[in-house]
Amino acid sequence: MADEPEPSLEQRRLAQETKDERQVWIFLAYFLFGIHIVAFIMIYAVRHAR
Repeated sequence: MADEPEPSLEQRRLAQETKDERQVWIFLAYFLFGIHIVAFIMIYAVRHAR
């Protein structure tokens, strides 16, 4: 009986870790996408400056 909460706790920890890892990848994807948008805007601004 004392061993029952252990697998449940481990499964919960693993699920939370997977969720956190997915959120990190999503944040990284948005960050890199944003960096590229800013870079293209800067390139456009420099090329079209007088």
